[in-house]
Amino acid sequence: MTFVVFNMGMETSIADRFIECVEAKQGPEISGQVIQKGALETRSFPDGESYLNVLTNVKDEHCVLLLNAIQPDEQFLTWIFMAENLKELGAKSVGLLIPYLPYMRQDIRFKPGESVTSRHFARLISQSFDWLITTDPHLHRYDCLSEIYTIPTQIVPAAPVIAEWIRNSIQNPLIVGPDSESEQWVAEVASLVGCEFEVLLKERSGDRDVDVSLPKRADLSNKTPVLVDDIISTGQTMAKAVESLMQSGANAPVCIGVHPLFSDACVDLLLGSGAQQVVSCNTIKHPTACINMVDVWADAFLMWSKALGLTANRTESSLELVVGH
Repeated sequence: MTFVVFNMGMETSIADRFIECVEAKQGPEISGQVIQKGALETRSFPDGESYLNVLTNVKDEHCVLLLNAIQPDEQFLTWIFMAENLKELGAKSVGLLIPYLPYMRQDIRFKPGESVTSRHFARLISQSFDWLITTDPHLHRYDCLSEIYTIPTQIVPAAPVIAEWIRNSIQNPLIVGPDSESEQWVAEVASLVGCEFEVLLKERSGDRDVDVSLPKRADLSNKTPVLVDDIISTGQTMAKAVESLMQSGANAPVCIGVHPLFSDACVDLLLGSGAQQVVSCNTIKHPTACINMVDVWADAFLMWSKALGLTANRTESSLELVVGH
């Protein structure tokens, strides 16, 4: 069984490390598996249309696309063209490793006529791909990805990897969630680290004015606050959290984001607010991305490699793999 891996935007060093990890982790039960880099020629015509030429023979092979999904609108058609082309060339399956899954935040129609793009994006991906692996999608109003995706999906959680980084890097950490929605997630990180956690209280005094504060019972003595959130974009909410912690007499906090969708001024804003360090997972290429998710992505991929040739039946909360054709 051969898996042909095409890197379509993932940082080259991360893509290479992923392939190395998969090769190193292969157990004896899949010793015959071969993973290879696929060769692809791409360019744009003068009118902006895309040209794709797959240079690797993919007939009867399983294919995997490694994606960097920042600025998805600029890349989306190329992903679809690639998947459809691979199938026409005889690929048995086409899967996605897409660490940051875009279009998850638009999950409800607030105003008449608005597009619920999370559903539309999921439908288009499900039509062209056979499975996907991602990390901590923004499941705000959805309980699971199977509510909108009709293909098998696997979520690789960042919490264990973040917890390991905190244990190795921060003395006396106190995990802090920026709002009540983060409580379940920061509680898990704190449990894995073996430390306490707090959740900030958020109060709105207007449409744009948000105040955050620590619960009165919070004990900050001799601790390093570690603010953790899944997505950081402008950094405004986290900057308010940093300022609140500093005003409460806390040590300078560390800010961690799973997906660093940072605006140009975000990191400077957080550091200027008093944070001692800003770090993120390498789901998106960014200078702060020092928390390495590659090993756990390789583990998840190997699960799929063993599952191909089996029938995948989803339950509401997980993917159940059952022997089939």
